[in-house]
Amino acid sequence: MTEKNYMTKEKYRELEEDLKTMQTKGRREIAQKIADARSHGDLSENADYDAAKEEQGLFEMKIAKLSQLLSNAEIIDPADFPDDKVYILSKVKVLNKKVNKEMTFQLVSAAEADFEKNKISVNSPLGKALMGKAIGEIAEMVAPAGTIKYEILDIEKP
Repeated sequence: MTEKNYMTKEKYRELEEDLKTMQTKGRREIAQKIADARSHGDLSENADYDAAKEEQGLFEMKIAKLSQLLSNAEIIDPADFPDDKVYILSKVKVLNKKVNKEMTFQLVSAAEADFEKNKISVNSPLGKALMGKAIGEIAEMVAPAGTIKYEILDIEKP
């Protein structure tokens, strides 16, 4: 069974545009690089040609991965979830009981996760621990260093 890729309508449209650009403009640019390299002569000793073909292979893998991501996408709307529990797109303020430190995260799809922006995937260990919890509840995440407990202090919907 394939895992769903939850994302907002906006993120879906953004990725869809990226895919269209890659399939049209991106493919044309790589084909041109291959044609330019081919014009340099003997293909058996042409490093530019080999590099362009390698770039084409990697580019096609990116297109396939993005196509797969979009084909398994499930569009979500924050209005579909209750206000009093942590769900995807919720901003949640927690207290890390182990180090007594407050942190705020937004739960997002794996495609939108960005730890530097405090956006964590609902599929991550912490994301899974937080999902469905209410203010005052304790979420437990098992980590290599042991179990870490997080107290839910506040939940904010987007």
